[in-house]
Amino acid sequence: MGLRRITLHVDDGDLLLIKEAADRLGVPEAEVIREGIHQIAAAHRLRDEPFVSGDETFDLGEPPR
Repeated sequence: MGLRRITLHVDDGDLLLIKEAADRLGVPEAEVIREGIHQIAAAHRLRDEPFVSGDETFDLGEPPR
């Protein structure tokens, strides 16, 4: 995975939370930021195929009465 340098404008309160998280985790602040960017990008990704195929599903039975 290649990394590319970008510039961000970050709220002071958010930056403080990032610094605290990085200290707690023992990782650089950049790693916390990269993880956050990845999570948001993945959460908003458009998918062209279904999450599971028909072969991967199973019958849970009838609903409870």
